[in-house]
Amino acid sequence: MISDRPTKLVPPVLAKMAAWSVCLIVVGVVVYIFALIVARLSFVALPVAVALLLTALLYPLSSRLTGAGLRPIYAAWITLLVALAIIVGAGWLIGARASDEFPTVVEQVQKSINELRDWLVTGPIHLETKQLDDWVETITNQLQTSQTAITNTVLTAGQVAIEVLASIVLMLFVTFFMLKDGDRIWAWFLKGFGGMSGRVDRAGRAAWLTVSHYVQGTVAVAAVHGLVMGIVLAGLGVPLWAPLAILIFLASFIPIVGIFFAGTVATLVVLGTTSPIKALIFLAVLIVEQQLENHVLQPLIVGRALNFHPLAIIIVLAVGGIMGGIAGAAVAVPVAAVIYRALPELRHEPPALPPPAPPTPPEGPVKSESGQPKG
Repeated sequence: MISDRPTKLVPPVLAKMAAWSVCLIVVGVVVYIFALIVARLSFVALPVAVALLLTALLYPLSSRLTGAGLRPIYAAWITLLVALAIIVGAGWLIGARASDEFPTVVEQVQKSINELRDWLVTGPIHLETKQLDDWVETITNQLQTSQTAITNTVLTAGQVAIEVLASIVLMLFVTFFMLKDGDRIWAWFLKGFGGMSGRVDRAGRAAWLTVSHYVQGTVAVAAVHGLVMGIVLAGLGVPLWAPLAILIFLASFIPIVGIFFAGTVATLVVLGTTSPIKALIFLAVLIVEQQLENHVLQPLIVGRALNFHPLAIIIVLAVGGIMGGIAGAAVAVPVAAVIYRALPELRHEPPALPPPAPPTPPEGPVKSESGQPKG
C-alpha cells in the first residue's frame, strides 16, 4: 500500500512545494552554468550582444535600402558607413570643442576654487588659512602616495586599448553579417531544433521585436534628452557643453544609474566654471526634464517593449554591472526584456491549423460515362 501511493504520506501542498523547489534548483543550476560561460567568454559575448543591439537600431535603414533595389551586401555597407560617419563626427566634435575650451575650463575652475577658499576663510565658517593649507597638503600627499597605482594603471592602458579595439572590430563584423544575412542565419539556426523550430521561431521573433522597439525608442529618448540639456548648457554659457550633452546622451542608455552619474558630472562642471546660481538652474531643468522623460517619453516610446518595475531594473543593472562592467550594465536591461518576452512563446502551444475547406462541387451539369448529362 505504501509503495503504490507514496504521496499520501506527504500533504499535497508540501508535495507541490517540493516539486517547484526541484524545478527552481535545476533552473538555478542551468542559469549559473550559463553565467559562468558568459563570464568566461565575456570578450566575445559582450561585443556580440552590442552588435545585436546595433543591428536592431540600423536594420530599418538597411531594410529600406534593400527594398529600394540594392543588394543586401551594398545595403549593409552603406548602413555601416552612415553609422561610422555619425560616430566619427560626434568624436570630432568632442575633441575639437575640448581642445579649444579646456584651457578656459582650467582657468575658471581655479578661479572658483580660489573664491571658495576665500569664502571659507572670510565667510560664516571662518576657517583658518593654515587649516586649509593642511587639507591641501594632505590631498597632495595622498595623490603622491597613489602615484605607483596610477603608474600601473597607465602601463596597463595599452593592453586595455588593444582589447577594446579587438572588441570593436568583432562587433563591426557581427553587425555587418547580421545586416547582410540575418534571415539566412536565423533559418540555419532554426534547423537545429527540429520539431521545436516553430516555438523557437515565435520566441525569436518576439525577442527581436522587443529589442528593436527598445533600442530605437531608447535612442530617440536619449537624443531628446541630450539635445535639450545641450541647449540648456549652451544657453548658460558653460564650456564643453557639446561633450557634456553627448555624455548625457550616452548615459541615458543605462536606466536610472546613467543619468545620475552624467547629471552629477555636468552639475559639477557648471558649478566649477560658472556660478552656483547657474548650477542650481541647470540642476532644476535636469530634474524637470528627467521627470518628463520618465512619465511621458519613456511610457509612450519604450513602454510597450519594456514594462519593468524600477526595483527589477536596479537588480538587473547590478547583475549586469558585476558580470560585464559598464557594457554589461548597458545590455542587461534589453537582455532581461528579451528573456521576459521570449519565454511565454516557448511555453505556448502552436496555434491550431484551420479546418480544411470542403470540396467545391463541379460547375455545370454532371455527365455520365457516355457523355450524356444525368437526369
